[in-house]
Order: sequence, then C-alpha cells, then structure tokens
Amino acid sequence: MTAQPTNLSGIDVRAEIERLRKERNAVILAHYYQKPEIQDLADFVGDSLELSRKAADTNADVIAFCGVKFMADTAKILSPEKIVILPDMDAGCSLEDSCPPEKFKAFRAAHPDHIALTYINCSTEVKALSDVIVTSSSAETILAQIPPEQKIIFGPDRHLGGYLNRKFGRDMLLWPGVCIVHEAFSETELLKLKAQHPTAPIAAHPECPPHIVDHADYVGSTSGILQFAKTFPGDTLIVATEPHIIHQMQLAIPEKTFIGAPGADGNCNCNICPYMALNTLEKLYIALRDLQPRIEIDEPLRLAAKKSLDAMLAMASGTVGKGDLGRA
Repeated sequence: MTAQPTNLSGIDVRAEIERLRKERNAVILAHYYQKPEIQDLADFVGDSLELSRKAADTNADVIAFCGVKFMADTAKILSPEKIVILPDMDAGCSLEDSCPPEKFKAFRAAHPDHIALTYINCSTEVKALSDVIVTSSSAETILAQIPPEQKIIFGPDRHLGGYLNRKFGRDMLLWPGVCIVHEAFSETELLKLKAQHPTAPIAAHPECPPHIVDHADYVGSTSGILQFAKTFPGDTLIVATEPHIIHQMQLAIPEKTFIGAPGADGNCNCNICPYMALNTLEKLYIALRDLQPRIEIDEPLRLAAKKSLDAMLAMASGTVGKGDLGRA
C-alpha cells in the first residue's frame, strides 16, 4: 500500500525533499507527463527509458521515479543495486493493464512462428516474454533490421503498431491495447482548433488513433515532439499528447505558443493521465523519507526482462531517447 500524505502541516515539503535528496544520495526522475512542480525539482526530466539509463549512469544510491510503475520497474531492471522508489504504487498504465502476462504468454504460444516486438509500456513479466523491447524512438530502426518475411507480434499498443504497419508496409499482428490518454482526443474538436489556427502544425504521439495521427505534421515520442517544438519555424504548435509536456516547451521556447489538442467535448481534462497525476510532492517526500513504496523484482525475472531491453539497445542504441519517428 502507498502511504498517504497525512499530518504534514507545518512541513516545508520542498525543503524536506531537498534535504532527503542529499541525505539519501537520491536522484529524482520525472517523466514529461508529471505536474510542473515535480518536473521543476527533478534532476532529470524525459522519456521513460531515457530517464532509467541516465539514473543508471549516476552514483546515486536511490532512484525516486516520478512516473508510473512500469517505468520504475525498468529503472530497477537496469539498476538492480540501487533502491528504486515510486511515490504512488497505484500509478499504473492502461497499456500495461491491457496486456496481462498470462494472456500474452498464451498469445505467443498460439503464434509460435512470430517474434514479439513489444512496446516498453508493459510489465516486467511481459518484457521477459518478449524478444525485443521498442520505444517510440527506436521502433523504426529496429523494424528495419527484421526481415519482411519474419512474422511479428506487436503489443501492447495497437495504435503505435498500426502506425508502424502503415508507414513501413508491415503486417504485424497487433495486441489490442490502447493508451486511455491518447485515445481521448477528438478529431472533430482537433479540426475546429486547426480552423482557428490554420498555420499551426500539429504534433502527435503515435499512441494516438489513426484519425488523429492522419492530421499530424509530425509524429514522434514525447522527446521527439519537444525537439520538434524547438525547431519548427512557426510561432504556434498544436500538441496531441499528454499536456504536461507543454511545461517543458514553455520553459525552452517561451516566445512560442503551445496549445493542447482537445478532448472529447473540447473542454474536458480527459487527456491528462490519471495515473501520472497520482504522484504529488507530498508523496515524493514520504517516499524519500521512508524509502517506500519500493520496487522489488526477483533476479531471474529481472534477467529475463533485461534480455529484451538489451536486444533493443544492441539494435538501436543510437536512437533511444531521440524520440523521432519522422513526419506522418
């Protein structure tokens, strides 16, 4: 169970986090989808695998991962000697939830002539059942190295897999998972917004469904979208991914305007990740204070999962963290 922040009146939470960061020799990681106040105090802000790799390269004893559980699990897979804590253990992921390990194992058994190319947004157990893990930045490079005749299972995100199928003429067998955040964008509302800003390009994450991606001028991961925001020639950008990434855009390019793509009715906050939102400064303070909730992975499982991550790094280490899937 995640300890709930209670009776913290009178405590300067930010000052206590700074004290504990030094006392614990901790590195604080924040995904782009975290609230701005968490991003602002983190040692590193970025994509999930990029953060885990940076933390592994530090001499920190403790990794405090402000993200979701599969991200903290990945950090533990790459840094088994470090203590890895997650402010709220209930911070899950709809993609991970959509792909239970036992069902994925049965699916693989039903298609023995397929290899499993699996998106990093999955559980440690599913990573251990996979051949190669991909990120949205490395998927293209890895796919190009797999012969066209080789049959592939791609999971758990059917939208990312479908985007890759369409772009590269593949016929991967897709696991039917989706990200609830990227599924929430409305094509109708996006077109209304585009009509109000006709010269503004649209940048979309490939976890978005085709009716959103098809309108995008740029498709890429969160770090790729951030890089595009820094380099596109205009002054206004429409962003179709979790809106908290806009904080980093505003810090990097304050002279430009960034508009989050709207949800179903044009006004809802349904494109904010409810799992990421579970992390708070108060919970981060308690996690650093108590070194709980702590990520623990049995060593045989960790090693099995690490094989698929190592396969990705061997095939596409130069693209990991770059975030660029190119133009739609």
